[in-house]
Amino acid sequence: MGFLKGLSVVLLILWCTGTAVSAERTDIQFTKQPEIQQVRPQKPVKIRLHRTAKGEYSWDLNGDNVDEIVNTDKKLRKLLKVQ
Repeated sequence: MGFLKGLSVVLLILWCTGTAVSAERTDIQFTKQPEIQQVRPQKPVKIRLHRTAKGEYSWDLNGDNVDEIVNTDKKLRKLLKVQ
């Protein structure tokens, strides 16, 4: 019986201090920052690969980042051994 009484006292103290701390935090203000809201993840480069009847390859690349498109084109040329 003494253990339960002690546990209930500890829980009561923790609950009281929690409500006192939450009562002090009523002055928190939230503001919107447009520069953070406009950050969007980059879309990956989309590759549409074509193969001719002769076995030659060509492709169409689409994306938002020009550097990634150029790097993807270089990788494809290297992998497919196209000059």
